[in-house]
Amino acid sequence: CSLGLLAQRESGCKALTLNSVILHHISGGGAGVYQRRRRRSWVWNQFFVLEEYTGDEPLYIGKLHSDMDKGDGKVKYFLAGEGAMSIFTINEETGDIHAIKRLDREQQAYYTLRAQARDKISNMLVEPESQFIIKVQDINDNAPVFLDGPYSAQVDESSPVGTSVLTVVATDADDPTYGNSARVVYSILQGEPYFSVEPKTGVILTALPDLDREARDQYLLIILAKDMIGQMGGLSGTTSVTVMLTDINDNPPRFPLKIYQFTVPESALILSVVAKIKAVDLDLGRNAEMDYKILDGDELGTFGIITDPDTQEGLIILHTPLDFESRSSFSLHVEVSNRIVEPRFLLVGPFSDLTTVQLQVEDVDEPPVFTPSVSWMMVSEAAPVGTIVGSVSASDPDDSNSPVRYAIDKRSDMERHFSIDSSSGVIRTNKHLDRESRALHNITITATEKQGQSLAGSAVVLISVTDVNDNAPSFARKYHISVCENAQPGQVVETLSAVDPDEPERGHRFLFSLTAAHHSFTLTDNHDNTASVLTRQTGLLRRDQLMHFLPVVISDGGHPSLSSTNTLTITMCSCDLHGGQRLCHWGAPHFQSILSAATVMTCVLTLLVTTVIRCRKQQTRILDHEQDIQENIVYCDDEGGGEEDTEAFDITALRHLNQTKLTSRLPNSGTERHRMIQEFIRDRLQVADQDLTAPPFDSLQTYNFEGVGSAAVSLSSLNSQDSGESEGGYSFLKEWGPRFRKLAELYSHNKRGQWLDLQESDL
Repeated sequence: CSLGLLAQRESGCKALTLNSVILHHISGGGAGVYQRRRRRSWVWNQFFVLEEYTGDEPLYIGKLHSDMDKGDGKVKYFLAGEGAMSIFTINEETGDIHAIKRLDREQQAYYTLRAQARDKISNMLVEPESQFIIKVQDINDNAPVFLDGPYSAQVDESSPVGTSVLTVVATDADDPTYGNSARVVYSILQGEPYFSVEPKTGVILTALPDLDREARDQYLLIILAKDMIGQMGGLSGTTSVTVMLTDINDNPPRFPLKIYQFTVPESALILSVVAKIKAVDLDLGRNAEMDYKILDGDELGTFGIITDPDTQEGLIILHTPLDFESRSSFSLHVEVSNRIVEPRFLLVGPFSDLTTVQLQVEDVDEPPVFTPSVSWMMVSEAAPVGTIVGSVSASDPDDSNSPVRYAIDKRSDMERHFSIDSSSGVIRTNKHLDRESRALHNITITATEKQGQSLAGSAVVLISVTDVNDNAPSFARKYHISVCENAQPGQVVETLSAVDPDEPERGHRFLFSLTAAHHSFTLTDNHDNTASVLTRQTGLLRRDQLMHFLPVVISDGGHPSLSSTNTLTITMCSCDLHGGQRLCHWGAPHFQSILSAATVMTCVLTLLVTTVIRCRKQQTRILDHEQDIQENIVYCDDEGGGEEDTEAFDITALRHLNQTKLTSRLPNSGTERHRMIQEFIRDRLQVADQDLTAPPFDSLQTYNFEGVGSAAVSLSSLNSQDSGESEGGYSFLKEWGPRFRKLAELYSHNKRGQWLDLQESDL
C-alpha cells in the first residue's frame, strides 16, 4: 500500500490520504503570497515505542515519507516539538526516526512532535507541517506501593467474624489500561488465623469470634500486594497493620476477699474515711467504673460508702459519731456493680459481687460530755454577788465513769463576772452586772476528769442579763435654742425628746415638767415621749436678759420611777422683720469652748513658729552616701540649749565632773591640759571603734557652745584667761602626726565663737 508513515506495528500499515486543495501562506523575502495548497500526499497518526529500552543502538521508531520525494535527494525531513533532536532524531535524507534515550512511561506517557518536508535547495515546505504523537508503551517495571502505610486500626474485642477493621490500598504506577501490570491483588502474610484480607478490595476482616482484649490486646499484620493479578513474575509490595482491640464491658467486678476486717477508733471524726475496699474489674475506662452500696448491717446509717473516682476504691465514711459503750462492732454487707452494662453479656451472669466488711470499734479515753451542750440562763442586773444563775452537768462516757471537775474558760469571761463550783457545776455571779454595758454573756464551761485532766469537754452557756429600772432619762441631744425678741406668745421654740438606757417590757413612757413656773417660757407634755417649749409673753428683750435657763424634769414612769433635771438654755436674738437672726449671744459655755479652741490653736502656731526660726538644723551624725564631708566648719550664731541640749554632747560626763569638783577648771599647767586632751581624744576613738552601728564612711561630729544656765563649769580652752599660752600651749599636737595637724591649727589661731568640727578621718 502507498504510505506516508511507515512504522513497525503489529496492526500493519496504516495510511490516510487527503485530496483537498487548500490555499496556504508562503512567506518569503517580500510580501506574503498565497498559493493554492497542494493536495496532501503524506499523513500519519502516531508511533509506539516501548519504555525502558536498554539496547546499545538507537531504537528505530518509524519512517516519514512524502509523495513529493522522488528519491532524487531534493527533499529533506525535519522534526520539532517535545524531545525533538534531544530524545528523538530523524534522518534528513531517509526520514527514519530513532529514540536515542531511555524512555519511562511513568515520567511521560507520550510526546507531541511536528514533521516538515522541505525542498533541499530552497528550504521551502513541499508539504504543510503536520503533527504526530509518539506514545510510550508500558512494561511492568513498578511494584505496588502502600502510600498510607504503615497502618493502625482499632476493633472491639469479641467482634463477630467478618467485622471490617480497615481497608488498605496499594498503588501501581504502571499503565492500568495496558495489560495486567497495574492489576493488584492482596493477601495476608502475618496475622492469620485472627484476621483475613479481601484479595481484590484490600478490606481486612476479623476471622475469629472470640478475640479477647484481656488475653491479648494488639496484633501485627503483614499485608502483601502483587501486580499481574498475582501471577508468576509479578512485582509486589508489603505494609504492616497494627490492630488494637478496644475494650467492652465483658467482665463483671469481683471482690478478691469475701470478708474484710477493720478497726475504727470511737474518736474518729465525722466524714472521715474509716475503711477502703476495692473490687477488681479487668475492663478499662468507663467499662471498669463501679458503684458500691451497703445492703444491710447498718440500720441507723452510721456509715456510708462512695467510689473514689481515681482508684475505683470503695470508701467507707463515718456519718455519725461512734460510741464503744453503745455498740462495739458492725458487720456490713456491701455490693459492687458496674455503672455501664452490656446487655448481651447479662446472659452470662450478673455484673455485680458481694462481700462482708466487719468494723470493730476501738475504745478510747473520751472527754466528759455535757448534757445539753448549749444552755441558756437569765439573771437580773440587780442580782447581788453570789447569786445562783444556773448549773451545768457533764459525765464521763467511759466505763470508768470518773468524777468530773468544772471550770470557766478564762478567755470567755475575761472580767470574771461569773464563777462555777468545780464539783457541782453551779454558776454564780462574781461581780455586779450592768445590762446597759453588756446584755449577753457567752461563756464556755470545761469539764475534765479529776483523775486525769488530759481531755476536756466543753459547753456553751449563754447568760442574758435582764433589765431593772436603774437609769434616769435625759435629753436625747444637746439643745441650742434661740428666740427672737419679737416672738409671739404660744410660739413653739423647740420640741424636746429623751432617751433612757433601760429597756422596759412595755416600752418607754417619759413625763416632762418644769421644776417651777417660768415668767417667759412654758412646757407642754405632748404625751408621745416629747414635750414642746413655748413662749409665754411678748416683749422679750435682749437688753433685759440675754439668756434664759429652763429646768426640765424628765421621769420614766418605771417602778420605781426615776427622774432627772436637765437645764435648757434659751438665747435671745435680735431678728429682722422676717424672723432672720442678726445678733445672738450663745452664752458663756459656748464662748468658753470657742476660746479654749482658739487658745490651743495659738499655742500650736507659736510652737511651729519657734521651731522654724531656730538655728539651722544641726548636721546629722551619719550622712547619706551621696554627701562628701571632707573638712568643713559649720557656723551657727545661736547658742545651744545648755543642759537641755543633749544631742551635741554627753551631759553625763559634765555632771560627773561637776560632782567631783564644782569650782574646778582646767589645770593651769600645760602637762595636765595635754593629758586631759589626750584622754578625751582616746576615749572618743575607743567609743567610735566599739560602735557596731557606725557606718564605714566618714561622719561629721559637731561640738556646740555651751548654753547659759549650765551647772557645770566651762571646759573650753577658748574661754581660758590664760590666752598667752593658747597658741604655744597646743603646739604639741603637731608632734602627734598629720592626723592632729588640723586640730593644732585651729587652737593656735585662738578664734572664739566658732563651732569646731572634728572629722573622724582627721582623727
